[in-house]
Amino acid sequence: MSDSDRSAVDTLKGYFYQFDQSILKLLSLESPEDSVAIECLEDIDIKTATEVSAIQCKYYAKTEYNHSVIKDAVKHMLNHYKKVTKGEKQKINYQINGHYKSGHEKLPNELDIDFLKKHFLTYTVEKVKHEHHIELGLSDTELEDFLSCLNININSPEYTIQYNQLIDSLCTHFNSTRYSAESFYYNNSLRIIKDLSINSIKKDRMITKKTFLEKVNNSNILFNEWFIKIKGKKSHFKNLKQEYFTFLNIEPFERFFLIEIDQSTYFRNELKELIFIISKKWSKISKYGTISFCPYILIHGIDYSELIEIKTELFRERYKFIDGHDFQGAEFNPTSIVQAATYQNQIKIKILNMLTNLELTLNSIPTKTKKVYQFFITSPYFECSNPSIGIHNIQIEHITDIKEII
Repeated sequence: MSDSDRSAVDTLKGYFYQFDQSILKLLSLESPEDSVAIECLEDIDIKTATEVSAIQCKYYAKTEYNHSVIKDAVKHMLNHYKKVTKGEKQKINYQINGHYKSGHEKLPNELDIDFLKKHFLTYTVEKVKHEHHIELGLSDTELEDFLSCLNININSPEYTIQYNQLIDSLCTHFNSTRYSAESFYYNNSLRIIKDLSINSIKKDRMITKKTFLEKVNNSNILFNEWFIKIKGKKSHFKNLKQEYFTFLNIEPFERFFLIEIDQSTYFRNELKELIFIISKKWSKISKYGTISFCPYILIHGIDYSELIEIKTELFRERYKFIDGHDFQGAEFNPTSIVQAATYQNQIKIKILNMLTNLELTLNSIPTKTKKVYQFFITSPYFECSNPSIGIHNIQIEHITDIKEII
């Protein structure tokens, strides 16, 4: 890895460290109406019924701690405090959290105003000495009061330790497995925090604990660009495969694969290959067994004429499929498409033309276990309110991603 690549990774870790700490702060709030604001006064602003805290977060795992690293942050907080003394701003708590490789002994456990003045408020610009507290017109009594509101912690946990603390907290909040905490709840949390941080309107960068938990608690497996950057695309797909697609295909479930395509990157051969893979992995047609089955597939976003071309090619290749239309011009018949795939009829795949056909088909299978795997590009296009149907929504960038996942 080049020096520039290492620098990019370190920068990315710094962002994640701040985002992870934001999520942890949200989860630790006592009241559902307590809130966190991202990138407002500081990196993380916490508002409860009784107080407001502004937190700046720094991650320097390869750097020795020096007072100069946090000097600007302290001066910025003192600027806010000056406005408090003038009645222009609400009094708040100030906190600086940081992780450093070494140098922790340089910061005493208790700060006095002399240390504050010398190491954080005095600086030189073009050989001219500046004393920030004097320029702000603050007295020693006011500086003492400011110190009572200031907490500096340079012993924040290392990145991986904090991450594991966060995953443990998500497991507790949602009573989930570690996999679900990472792939669902952490992934969603990361997206929410990232979206808040880039909002141009300050009030829209705030979220209550209640709203946060509601947004996090969904079953969509999102292809979050930030999550993928830190986890790695291959690792993410490998985890999905282990969690959902390593079971034996002898289980006689009714499996529905919903696949969204992007017309700008669509190739027929890629889609056909995917159809063959799905059919092979989740079909069982036995000459002597009593249980036979094959999967359903629905292609979302495909032109109807292109779907006809695919069916025509499958027919010419003698690849047996059914689509619920018993003859040309016939309406869709769910009873026809739910017929069992057997050794005698050699049905290998069941193709659903549209979402309304999917709904009719699901309602026509009352007694069997049904699993729906919805692969979407931007947002899910099928919603199912029936609690007896297991639905997994998985975000992809391209249909070739599905091949890696399944």
